[in-house]
Amino acid sequence: MITIGPEESKEVLTRCLAMGADRALRIEGPASQDGHLIAKILSQVIKNQSFDLILTGVQAEDDNYGQVGVSLAQMLGLPHAAIVTHIEMTGDKVKVKRELEGGIDEVIELKLPAVLSIQTGINEPKYVSLAALLEAEDKETKDLGLEEVGITAGESVDTKIDQVCFPTRWENGRNIKGQS
Repeated sequence: MITIGPEESKEVLTRCLAMGADRALRIEGPASQDGHLIAKILSQVIKNQSFDLILTGVQAEDDNYGQVGVSLAQMLGLPHAAIVTHIEMTGDKVKVKRELEGGIDEVIELKLPAVLSIQTGINEPKYVSLAALLEAEDKETKDLGLEEVGITAGESVDTKIDQVCFPTRWENGRNIKGQS
């Protein structure tokens, strides 16, 4: 389990260890919370690791951009699926159901390793007992600074918003009678 953030984010890692995570790593948070920079930091840490599946959230609470998982997959050269609502592992592949616009679902199959951006509500988190939490507090959580993962302090990316506007207003749709 990897998180990027301040010292307080160790609390989340302790909970993950109590739920069964093997290892926990906290990386110092950069000055800019740009999704592309977060993906770059994660890719620096993950690129030399052995893994089958990388799970990210769909989007951050603060900016709603939804770009970390997709950017991470691109940086690592891995297949990806976003807004995943169901996962089924089958050998060296993963079959996922993902949510498209308008509530439509799409089922796709990806070769492992892959990156999946997981939609909220995909599962019911496991109950963690007090004993498991106390035991997890004794497990090591590794801390890394940005320089240790190859990121210069104060580094940023060139992501910028050129324009924000409302969509063009269209005339209302029409019902066309006929047989289906």
